[in-house]
Amino acid sequence: MGTPENTQRQQLLPKQAEPPTGSSTSSPLIRTLGLHVLRLLNWLVPLVLFLGVDFCFKKVFQAASFEFPSALFVMFCIFAVLMVLDYVNPFAALAFLNFFDPGVMFINRWLPLFYVPYLVVLPISVREIPASSAIKICCIIVGGWLATLSVSGFTAIAVRKAVKTEMIDPEPMEKPPPFSSIELWSWIAVFLVSFIMALLFPTALGTGARTCFLFYLASTVVGYIVGSGLPSKVKMIFHPVIFSLIFPNLVAYLFGLLSKQGYDAALGFYLTESSSDPGAGDILLEFLGPVILSFAFSMFKQRTLMKRHAAEIFTSVIVSTLFSLYSTAIVGRLVALDPSLTVSILPRCITVALALNIVSLFEGANLALTAAVVVATGLIGANFVQSALNILRLHDPIARGIAAASSSHGLATAALSAEEPEALPFSAIAYALTGIFGSLFCTIPAARQSLLAIAGSGWNS
Repeated sequence: MGTPENTQRQQLLPKQAEPPTGSSTSSPLIRTLGLHVLRLLNWLVPLVLFLGVDFCFKKVFQAASFEFPSALFVMFCIFAVLMVLDYVNPFAALAFLNFFDPGVMFINRWLPLFYVPYLVVLPISVREIPASSAIKICCIIVGGWLATLSVSGFTAIAVRKAVKTEMIDPEPMEKPPPFSSIELWSWIAVFLVSFIMALLFPTALGTGARTCFLFYLASTVVGYIVGSGLPSKVKMIFHPVIFSLIFPNLVAYLFGLLSKQGYDAALGFYLTESSSDPGAGDILLEFLGPVILSFAFSMFKQRTLMKRHAAEIFTSVIVSTLFSLYSTAIVGRLVALDPSLTVSILPRCITVALALNIVSLFEGANLALTAAVVVATGLIGANFVQSALNILRLHDPIARGIAAASSSHGLATAALSAEEPEALPFSAIAYALTGIFGSLFCTIPAARQSLLAIAGSGWNS
């Protein structure tokens, strides 16, 4: 038997209409086509609303010179609306949730693509970083990950021993569907046609970014789909996001060679950072706002769990986030890392969508480096989080879930979910809350100044 909430949600789903008697032979085809259109609109409409709301609030906050991330503000508003509706009229809250669920599922399915652009252009963004600094950054990433994992996990254990709250079964979490061969071959066809057309008619669309847009987008998508289709053991080492950054770089090299523009010029068309002439990477980055908005729905679905284990979750998240930010600044200062690089890697344990928001509050931060460090931290967590938790003797599901997300965000959360579904809800909650709290903390001028003072003098926020 399903829960009352699940029963209500099932009642809200649209029922398939019965075919009329005496219909023509063409009606099955029409019904099939209509069903595909409805399915498309089912996720497209909420996704467009996400993008539109994020765009409007971003402009409003920019015009008012607000430093607080606009997407985070909207996320809190959505969560508040859901909570109020749930209190006043639970049926209306479920209807609201069901309407936006397909859009949220679309975001979750393609999530890595939305932060990969800065990784794609990494080869030309970090050339000025000295090798000695790169080694220091790598040491901070590895050591910082293990330290944050330990602090978060043991904090959760300590709070659990104090409050002694009994664990209950969480709400089941729906996973995005796998990619089909039709999707893969469709995107391959798009890539081949657009690549050939770009070579034959390089000025047809006016600018290089527009000419290269479609095949760069297709190569990023193909790389991610190919990587997602690999065996689980292979993905533990080569995460799909690696393929989604390798493929566009190979395509940039090939296009630069054939068009005689060179690799750097060709890759420059991927991410232009120009609103008047955006590349494929610029468009993908526009979805980072909706990614943050989607956190409101994830938290609402797990509101019962959040309320029951609030002490463990919030205490661990706050302690681990502050530890991560300040330990990074301290170690960066101790190893004499350039302050600009230290600031760029401060949010190493926070999901990319919010990490980029955080470093944008500091002048001169390297966004490409931030994205790379965050993803590297996630990859380390995805590969070693379970072994590390076992070595640390952290066997409690709540502590394991919180520690995984607080130290290495979404990638470790995904890796943990395959083997430990009981820890997944806690990891998903901590994944969102770590980024939210880190963003809120860094919007405080005094907090930023304290981090800058530790990282090194001569910097402005």
